[in-house]
Amino acid sequence: MAVDLGDFSGKGGDPKQKFFPDESVFHPHYDGRFTDKVLKEEDRRPHLVAMIQAYLSTMNDLGAESWLMHGSLMGWWWNRKILPWDSDIDTQMTLDTMSFLFNYYQLYTFHYDFPEYENGKNYMLEINPDFSLSNKWDYLNGIDARWIDMSTGIFIDITVVRPNKSSTDPGLLTCKDQHKYNETDLFPLRDSWFEGIPCKVPYNYAWVLEEEYSRDSLSRTEWEGHRFNETTNEWERVKAPTLFKSGTRASSGRGKPRWKKLTEAQKSQAEAWIG
Repeated sequence: MAVDLGDFSGKGGDPKQKFFPDESVFHPHYDGRFTDKVLKEEDRRPHLVAMIQAYLSTMNDLGAESWLMHGSLMGWWWNRKILPWDSDIDTQMTLDTMSFLFNYYQLYTFHYDFPEYENGKNYMLEINPDFSLSNKWDYLNGIDARWIDMSTGIFIDITVVRPNKSSTDPGLLTCKDQHKYNETDLFPLRDSWFEGIPCKVPYNYAWVLEEEYSRDSLSRTEWEGHRFNETTNEWERVKAPTLFKSGTRASSGRGKPRWKKLTEAQKSQAEAWIG
């Protein structure tokens, strides 16, 4: 079902050239058209899980190849689940795939029935009509599309990976959000699972994560006030959260790092999750 929501460029005081507002009045990861409040962490997670399950199922059904990236890929690395402190989800796709979705499913609402939600859930796919433009100066539109939960305002950010026309290397790919990748690091994509649904991840997933978050991020067991329990394979909230700065060791306060070297078991676990 198509939804006519009109043109929301420049919403909330953003520049007119910006298609997706970078933030609502109250939070950067909520669409203010559908809500005016932030969900508590314990309430947010079930909605995020339902959203990615619906998204992955839809893309699989449509034959639209999309893969996990950024914080969502990090969640996959640890236990194939959304990180408990994440408030959005990130995916990527090719220009051809986005073109297909724009031609046939722009502003469509996809309905899914979930046992825990009496009336089910509606998700809208909204694509920036200028997604195909690769002007590097279009920095205001780093996000090419969003899959939006129309009941809570949370969303999945979708970015297009395209050839870097300014590079002499034909294998260099880029996104409007300025991330760059070697084609062989992304493709061929690997098959895996995320939140119980078949998904795809980059071929060289470990390197992609190291490049973005540092090697420490693949083994550090404390993040954002949570500690990873290797017995239950879950992130658990700790009473006294430690603040971490990207690219630095997490300290207990006495100079003792709270992360470990990447073990062979961790490597084997990740390999077991891919096809």
